[in-house]
Amino acid sequence: MNIRESLEQWEKEYLSPYAMLSMNSKGRLRAEEQCDIRPVFQRDRDRIIHSKSFRRLKDKTQVFLTPEGDHYRTRLTHTLEVSQTARTIAKALQLNEDLVEAIALGHDLGHTPFGHAGERALNRVCPYGFKHNEQSVRTIDLLEKDGQGINLTLEVRDGIMNHQTSGMPSTLEGKVVRLADKIAYIHHDMDDAIRGGILTEEEVPEEISSVIGYSCGQRLDFFIHNIVTNSKGKDDVSMSPEAAEAMKKMREFMFRSVYKNPIAKGEENKAENLIVTLYEYYMNHTKRLPEFLYKLLDVGEPLEKIVCDYIGSMTDRFAIAQYQEIYIPKTWHR
Repeated sequence: MNIRESLEQWEKEYLSPYAMLSMNSKGRLRAEEQCDIRPVFQRDRDRIIHSKSFRRLKDKTQVFLTPEGDHYRTRLTHTLEVSQTARTIAKALQLNEDLVEAIALGHDLGHTPFGHAGERALNRVCPYGFKHNEQSVRTIDLLEKDGQGINLTLEVRDGIMNHQTSGMPSTLEGKVVRLADKIAYIHHDMDDAIRGGILTEEEVPEEISSVIGYSCGQRLDFFIHNIVTNSKGKDDVSMSPEAAEAMKKMREFMFRSVYKNPIAKGEENKAENLIVTLYEYYMNHTKRLPEFLYKLLDVGEPLEKIVCDYIGSMTDRFAIAQYQEIYIPKTWHR
C-alpha cells in the first residue's frame, strides 16, 4: 500500500459517512495515472495553487477599485478567506478538507478585472454572455497551461461551477464552499467598508446585529458555528432559518450601503467602459490576441468567447496598461 492509498484508507475510516471520499471520485475529463503520494483532490488543490490564473487574483478587484491602502481585500485574499472558513467548517463536520480547499481556491479563477463591474461589462457585450463561475471552469478545462487545461476532477469542477446562489453543488464539500463564499464576502466587505469610512458599525440595523453580532469577528464566528451546529450528522450543509434570514437582511443592507454606494462604486462606470472598449478593439484586431488563444479559432471556438477569455484573464493593472498602450498617445521623446 503506497502513501496515497494509506491516506484514502484514513479518509474511509475517519470522515463522515456523508463526505466525498477521494477513492470514490468520478475521475477527470481525461484519465490520468494516479499519484503515489497525493489523493486526487489534494492533487487538484496543488494544480490550482501553481496555476497562472491563481497568481493573477492578487491584482484583481474584490469590491473596491484601486483603493489607497495596503489592507483592502483583493480577489486573492477573498479566495484565501473563503478557503479558511470552508476548511474550518469541513473539519468540524468531518468532510473532505482537500476537496473543500480545491473548490475554494479555484472558485474565482475566471473572475474578470475590476470585479463584478468587469463581469457585467463582458456579459453585456458578449452574445454568449459571461458568468465568472462558468469562466472559472473554462479556465481550468481549456485556458490554463496555454490551452492544455489542468484537468481537475469532476467533483472540483462541479463545486466551482455551482458556488453561486443560483447553483447547488452535488457534494457536501461544495455546499460548504458555497456558504463560505457568502460568509467571507459579507465579513470582509463590511470590514473594508468600515476601514474606508463608507459606513460604521453603528449603522448596521439592530435587528441584524442582535442575531449575528456587533463586529466582523462576532458575525464570522456566529455563521460558522451555526452551520456546524445545524449540519452535524446530516446529509446536508445549511444554516438555521434564523441565521439564513439574518444573512439575507445583512446582504440587503450591504447592497444598500456599500455595493450601490456612489462613493465606493463611483469609478465602476469607467471600468466597465474600459472593458467594453478593449472587447471591441480585440474583436477587430484578432492578431493582437495571444497565439494560443488565436489558435482556438481553428478548433471552432467562437471569436467572441476567445476575446472574453483574454480580457477576463487580465488583472486590473494589465487591463489599464493595455488600454493606455492602445488609446493614450505616448509622450514624444527627442
